[in-house]
Amino acid sequence: MSGNYRSVFDIIGPVMVGPSSSHTAGAVEIGRAARTIFQEVPKKVTVHYYESFAQTHRGHGTDFAIAAGIMGFPPDDARVPMAPELAKQAGIDIRFVEEDGPSPIDHPNTAILDLSDGGHHQTQVGGCSVGGGAIEIRSIRVQGVELHPAGPLPIVLYLDHDKNKPLVKVLAKMLDKSAKLKKQQTKLVHDGELYEFDMFKYLKPQQITELKEKFKGIVCLK
Repeated sequence: MSGNYRSVFDIIGPVMVGPSSSHTAGAVEIGRAARTIFQEVPKKVTVHYYESFAQTHRGHGTDFAIAAGIMGFPPDDARVPMAPELAKQAGIDIRFVEEDGPSPIDHPNTAILDLSDGGHHQTQVGGCSVGGGAIEIRSIRVQGVELHPAGPLPIVLYLDHDKNKPLVKVLAKMLDKSAKLKKQQTKLVHDGELYEFDMFKYLKPQQITELKEKFKGIVCLK
């Protein structure tokens, strides 16, 4: 297996509610990734579509797919087509905007999500659907600070409130041992240091469980 694909399932696509692995299943995963990064159910989401997504999102079900991801539904959930109405019932205001011009993260199937709790908690996530239901997260803005991951999952985010560098070194070693660390970046935010890690391999469920037990608030995109 070469390139950004980690397994044959990245190519043949997931079990899903259609019609499109790229525009529907991939869009679900972008929504789920954004919710995971936000770490709570948002009250307001503005979805900015670019290029192909802007042109075809209605016909390919991208709107209900993004909404489904924000609701935490997997791509094969029977509720996916009903997600916009279910989100509305849950008090989540989701709006879709067709943007002109090229994708700011350089992919035709781009959705950039602005998530808010209605107050000061705001996050922006830029994702693209690269085929077969697989996605890349290419930009993340948290606390006004922008990160640019390598793109392919898995991605791990960790906010170190105590600036405990020895603990972060332990985290980096664990990630390198579990999934072969590709890239690491650090940004200073108002309540600590924000770390972003990119790996070559997928994390196993038990590895994610171990990370969550040891590192409070860690975010694992798999």
